Amino acid sequence: MYDFNYQRPTSLDAAAKSVAAAEDGKYLAGGMTLIPTMKQRLAQPSDLIDLGAISELSGIRREGDELVIGATTTHAEVAASEEVRSAIPALAALANHIGDPAVRARGTIGGSIANADPAADYPAAVVGLGATVQTNTRSIAADDFFTGLFETALGEAELITAVRFPIPARAGYAKFPNPASRYAVVGVLVCESSGGTRVAVTGAGPSVFRVADMEKALASDFSPKAVEGISVAASGLNSDIHASDEYRAHLVTVMAKRAVAAATA
Repeated sequence: MYDFNYQRPTSLDAAAKSVAAAEDGKYLAGGMTLIPTMKQRLAQPSDLIDLGAISELSGIRREGDELVIGATTTHAEVAASEEVRSAIPALAALANHIGDPAVRARGTIGGSIANADPAADYPAAVVGLGATVQTNTRSIAADDFFTGLFETALGEAELITAVRFPIPARAGYAKFPNPASRYAVVGVLVCESSGGTRVAVTGAGPSVFRVADMEKALASDFSPKAVEGISVAASGLNSDIHASDEYRAHLVTVMAKRAVAAATA
């Protein structure tokens, strides 16, 4: 690991100023990806701006028909929250199966979606539930947030402050996990709400994506049977030692059926 300057601001304004003033400043939330990357000397930020002391970035609250989760709220806190379990049980279940207990205790929702790992679980929740990502400068719709492999719409010094999830009529999530890392080889979140039906897939491709054919079928019949004959093309999907692109394409349909079953249980 290379030398760096460590800063721990106590306000959003101070954090933004610290990043702007640094030669190559990086925000630090849970550090589940950034710290290992630095240990391997694959990243060399001049400054780490620790967000842990900014109280307004954490917490879970309900505002009308939305569930608002602060960016530094950990996966374990989301999984254990009675507010989340009551409003969006699928989101609590998703958070409860991220990584292992150590990862859930340190990893944060804001850090996860800012990193935009193609096999992360939260992107499926953000897109599948039609969430809005709030930053220190603007609000970004879920469909506009993830732009590619490890890429998002965030600006250079832009900071996620919270994620706003509309509370759906019902939703379900299912994933085929890597047996070692628990990352999603393929994960699918389905949602039925006043805004329509959404199906979001993580793990299968370079970035989270929606399946329009499944959404159309579920809008007419929200049941596992409605999607069992619908498949996605293998071309362009991830292919590695864990699963081929064809196997991932197959898993999308299997996990979609299980997600619908979970939503209707």
